Amino acid sequence: MMMHPQPRSEDIDALLPRIAAGDRNALAVLFDGEAGRLIAIARRIVRRPDLAEEVVQDAFVSIWQRASQFDGRRGNARAWIATIVRNRALNLVRDGSRIDYHDDQTLTDLGDRSVDALNAFDALAERDALKACLGALDETKRKAILLCYVTGLNHGEVAATLNAPLGTVKAWIRRGTIALQECLS
Repeated sequence: MMMHPQPRSEDIDALLPRIAAGDRNALAVLFDGEAGRLIAIARRIVRRPDLAEEVVQDAFVSIWQRASQFDGRRGNARAWIATIVRNRALNLVRDGSRIDYHDDQTLTDLGDRSVDALNAFDALAERDALKACLGALDETKRKAILLCYVTGLNHGEVAATLNAPLGTVKAWIRRGTIALQECLS
């Protein structure tokens, strides 16, 4: 298959009318340029590479069928396409029939994500501004932020990992993020 260069956002806006007119080459250019980014979005939601690829494939079928519905006055095409992928991924998760669930022992065997988060913090160079700013946070806020942004846990998963109320964890992450922004600016 011929690889096309990654299109810029304004190029994607121009591709959609061509796709709406049935131009398969325009769809191929869009797919080659955006599929990797879209798979990453879907994988973040469904947490399985095979399902993420399926989500993106379904999204491109939808893009092919609905390209004429895109309205550039309401936003850019890249955001419209990402929204289609996100919604398909969320629908797959909500359906739940394709998601694998594990018992407590299997989850324990998969490893402690908090160790990964702390290792990432320790791996930062001592002179790194991010390490200094993270180090200035109290331990619980730092751990909550690392679990959320390094290991990709959602707020509920962080709350379960830290054995803390969800609202408290959300406050720790929000306040910690604000403190990091102030420290790094």
